[in-house]
Amino acid sequence: MKSGMTRRTFLGGMAGVAGAAAWPAENASDALAHSTRPNIVLILADDLGYGDLGCYGQEQIQTPHLDRLAAEGTKFTQCYAGAPVCAPSRCGLITGMHNGHGRVRDNLPHDIWLQPDDRTVAEVLKQAGYRTGAIGKWSLGNPGSWGVANFQGFDYFFGHLDQDQAHFYYPDYLWENDKIVHLRGNRGGQRGEYTCDLFTEKALAFVRENQQKPFFLYLAYTWPHWSDYDKKTPESLPVPTDDPYSQRDWPQIEKNYAAMVTRMDRDVGRLADLLKELGIEENTLFLFTSDNGPSAEAVHSPDFFESNGPLRGTKRELYEGGIRVPMIARWPGRVPANRECDQVWAFWDILPTLAELAGLPPVAGIDGISMAPALLGREQTRQHEYLYWDYAHVRGTFSQAVRAGNWKGIRNGPGAPLELYDLAQDLGETRDLSNQFPDVVERIERFVEAAYVASPDYPIAPPAVAETPGGT
Repeated sequence: MKSGMTRRTFLGGMAGVAGAAAWPAENASDALAHSTRPNIVLILADDLGYGDLGCYGQEQIQTPHLDRLAAEGTKFTQCYAGAPVCAPSRCGLITGMHNGHGRVRDNLPHDIWLQPDDRTVAEVLKQAGYRTGAIGKWSLGNPGSWGVANFQGFDYFFGHLDQDQAHFYYPDYLWENDKIVHLRGNRGGQRGEYTCDLFTEKALAFVRENQQKPFFLYLAYTWPHWSDYDKKTPESLPVPTDDPYSQRDWPQIEKNYAAMVTRMDRDVGRLADLLKELGIEENTLFLFTSDNGPSAEAVHSPDFFESNGPLRGTKRELYEGGIRVPMIARWPGRVPANRECDQVWAFWDILPTLAELAGLPPVAGIDGISMAPALLGREQTRQHEYLYWDYAHVRGTFSQAVRAGNWKGIRNGPGAPLELYDLAQDLGETRDLSNQFPDVVERIERFVEAAYVASPDYPIAPPAVAETPGGT
């Protein structure tokens, strides 16, 4: 059972949750000076495509602040999400486990959450004395479960626990630790309190309140995910204003999408400016990425802005467009500036990387490896033999993918043949080479078999009983 928790606390419901998982600062090693432990700001966009930022080739949507952060730091071109959909991708990021071993492996069913024996990046960083905060979309535990953020190492939480509630930008309420916060400005269908604006204000406040100690802020925006208001109208992407695109000769839905991305960019800039104002910019690692590729499920078309860039596929697919994501890292004086890096890594590497940067010993028993050398511009001697993903266990369309070196193998459904692509020569995955390289296919098949460990929570449904696709 997690430190600070008791069965009595859990059975009492959410009361007292905020302090339930808090590890006292005395548990951290006093030998680690604050100067050796960077503050960490990790920002996660929702359904933002690899090609949606100017620094990754976007020509129509304005993202000046993120472009500046990329110029002041390192832009990674081969970083991968934990999965092609929300919940399992976040699980990989938080726990350091890939989809073949993770607790949460799919968006369905909706009652599988993190458990007391799951170790999270927040719990690890608390061992080094970090104050931890999660703001925005959580997805890994609903009220009354062990999976809520405050039971998983976060001292502070504000936002959506339920990922389906996170579809709404003007909801009736949000959670703040163990309390419901009613959004009175949204009563009766009014639109007075926009969730992502609230997330930004809480993030700014968290940084101000913790500027004198090492902190870890996980800011998971819901931008630019579609909303359930009406997936067939511009209301599927609600935003307070479509500035600065109001006069563009675009469909209204595309104005809204671009405005969402630019509004997020603006708020990322506000957070970066605050770090400078407080004099902690040079001791703060700033990371920005997205949970999976762009969505093609609502009226907005990812093709309009070429949101997946040169990649094939979108969200829910294991082609590169569904899982390769932008990753920007800035830490003045430590992470090289104006640099593009092709190091191959994935969300499950974030936990061990941050642990090393915090001065902690290597974390055992996870799938991730520390990418601190690559992040800091040094030689990355330790590499993955392969990366693994799977998706759609309960829908009857179970797919699996492995990347090993420049080879990428994909099986789209149980019993389907393995497709094989050489990403070094065919980034768009247009030429299936499986017939030409049977030895490579056989090798990747072995990796697939080794990586996947069956979970009773995610039985693979036969196609005849596949569910209708849904979820976030």
